[in-house]
Amino acid sequence: MLSLDEIKKPIADELDVFEGKFKASMQSSVPLLDRITHYIVKRKGKQIRPMFVFFSASLCGGITDATHRGAALVELLHTATLVHDDVVDNSYERRGFFSVNALWKNKIAVLVGDYLLSKGLLLSINNNDFSLLKIVSEAVQQMSEGELLQIEKARRLDIDEKIYYDVIRQKTASLIASCCACGAASAGADAETVEKMRFFGEKIGIAFQIKDDLFDFGTDDVGKPLGIDIKEKKITLPLIYALNKSSSSTKRHIINLVKNHNEEPDKVSEVISFVRNSGGLAYATEQMLKYQQEAFDLLNTFPEHSSRRALEQLVRFTTERKK
Repeated sequence: MLSLDEIKKPIADELDVFEGKFKASMQSSVPLLDRITHYIVKRKGKQIRPMFVFFSASLCGGITDATHRGAALVELLHTATLVHDDVVDNSYERRGFFSVNALWKNKIAVLVGDYLLSKGLLLSINNNDFSLLKIVSEAVQQMSEGELLQIEKARRLDIDEKIYYDVIRQKTASLIASCCACGAASAGADAETVEKMRFFGEKIGIAFQIKDDLFDFGTDDVGKPLGIDIKEKKITLPLIYALNKSSSSTKRHIINLVKNHNEEPDKVSEVISFVRNSGGLAYATEQMLKYQQEAFDLLNTFPEHSSRRALEQLVRFTTERKK
């Protein structure tokens, strides 16, 4: 499997230009805001979302100024949701750094999230990018609904496979779907192609989330079981499958452990062992590969192109990564 740096080589120059434009799109005349947005940009991730935007645009007609704005819009709105998420989750760390709310408290973090959201809206409106704004706004709406659906279901732990897919389709897949749709729309693709790329992104997003769920049943750097999702009472695909295969008494016992003993390491380990021994990991892996293949099948309806190969490599990276 190629590394992310190797995959992004064909658009490395475009991504460098984008980084500059993205920083500029966050600027404010308020010194406190400028300090915080500078801190956010410094901690940026792997650039996977902008890569999906740029490769999708390249595949569907070519990268334009609108592509840069589309990538910035996705990043601004997504960053706003992350800042707000950390407040909601009382989380003081993100990607090994302090979160905004850890350093500047909740009130400021919420206002910074609002600011980023408004910058994204204005970036689109000032450039008449209404189609891009519609695509990304719909994704943010779905992300909020998916998060709330998950919170609602976590209270009673009554999540079946259909609800699980509803949650991750909205909460995770909608964002990658919007990246691919934005890329296509920014290149001037027709409505049918934009929708096909959105669907392609959705398949990747679902496979990506299942992969994330599988990591939770592995071990951390010192060999301890992770079980972070279990501690947060998140019912994921490997656990749903294992519960469905078990007797009603075992099911009650495991749900009780997740609900009432999720802070006890030995009980979390028991749940992890139960899932591993029930074939939950094998089933989830099989489902992840199914969605990966469906993404490839959609991609292969496009003519041979360097960006089609790059997107295929990016899909492999997101679903075959080791962390």
